[in-house]
Amino acid sequence: MTHIKGITVILIDKIQTGTDPFGHPTYKDAEVQVDNVLVAPTTAADAVSVLDLTGRKAIYTLAIPKGDTHDWEDKEVRFFNQRWRVFGIPLEGIEANTPLDWNKKVTVERYA
Repeated sequence: MTHIKGITVILIDKIQTGTDPFGHPTYKDAEVQVDNVLVAPTTAADAVSVLDLTGRKAIYTLAIPKGDTHDWEDKEVRFFNQRWRVFGIPLEGIEANTPLDWNKKVTVERYA
């Protein structure tokens, strides 16, 4: 029996380091490895739908493992030696009612 296994992606999180002279917060990037993330191409129908609604082109959908507590909204991620941007609201199912190891999904677009 073959088990489904995801890859490790790098989530770029922003950590507040202080404030600038005008009182606005300053941030630095913090790279967080998230293991066992499933990466699948977004279906053509979903990609067209998202493009029509948001003007953004969905390329991949990421399935996030159960128990992950990171904030994925509007974050940068790296995998396949490229940078991607999460857009939209992460969709999350009830952990106890979701089979397998993943209960949240996010959509990403290419980010240069």
